[in-house]
Amino acid sequence: MLDYAALAVLAEIIRRGSFEAAAAALGVTPSAVSQRIKGLEERLGQVLVHRGPPARGTETGLRLMQHLDQVRLLETTLAAGLRPPGPAVLRLAVNADSLATWFLPVMAALPALYDLVLDDQDHARDWLRQGQVSAAISSDPDPVPGCDALPLGAMRYLALAAPGFRARHFPDGVTEASLRAAPAIIFNAKDALQSRWAEQATGKRLHLPGHRIPASEPFARAVELGLGWGMIPEAMAAPALAQGRLQPLLPDMPLDVALYWHVQRAMAPALAPLTAAIRKRAAAELRP
Repeated sequence: MLDYAALAVLAEIIRRGSFEAAAAALGVTPSAVSQRIKGLEERLGQVLVHRGPPARGTETGLRLMQHLDQVRLLETTLAAGLRPPGPAVLRLAVNADSLATWFLPVMAALPALYDLVLDDQDHARDWLRQGQVSAAISSDPDPVPGCDALPLGAMRYLALAAPGFRARHFPDGVTEASLRAAPAIIFNAKDALQSRWAEQATGKRLHLPGHRIPASEPFARAVELGLGWGMIPEAMAAPALAQGRLQPLLPDMPLDVALYWHVQRAMAPALAPLTAAIRKRAAAELRP
């Protein structure tokens, strides 16, 4: 039987990054926090926290924190009068562009504290496989064992650039040579959207030079400022396109990325209001 009081201490350490901050949040001494974790680690025979600084959860520590969060969330769905052992925390993996465009309003569907993990849509499903989140938005249609995957629709991306950048780097249109030379804006090392579009446009896999800007709004702003070209969600780009601040590299070549809501079956009843809100919002904001 797990010691849930000790798990609550573990979760506070991981989230706050230190034993001292966890102690202050819990209203106990750092020594008491240290003893709780030491006892839990001895009973389980594993290290649960890398002491840092900052303090970070080991793989097992993160899974135990996620288990506590799920227990708290499930208990909020029980009959009135049962008091959960602390506020319910819901950990989800979400891609940055969904968070920046359509996802944020659906979070009001559950009275939970959200702990969002931002990852590329091609990799968000990995967090579920590792047992570190309860649900994820992913471009992969295949669910991991114990989970279901619900189709949401497609997010349309456009290859865009500022007018001056487009005229300077693509005077003869989009070619293999111009794409090899023109700097792109790339979200991070996992971001393959620019490469996928370039292959779609030229029929070849190209190594693209570019700036790395790992945040959706600054990414779009960098494109608008003429630092490079990049793939921007259609909804996010609409105002700049209408005002002429951005132009498509190839108007008839969007890139649609299908998205799926992956959710653990054990958590599906507790997450039902959120799932319903996500499907409704996605139906209105994404392409079929």
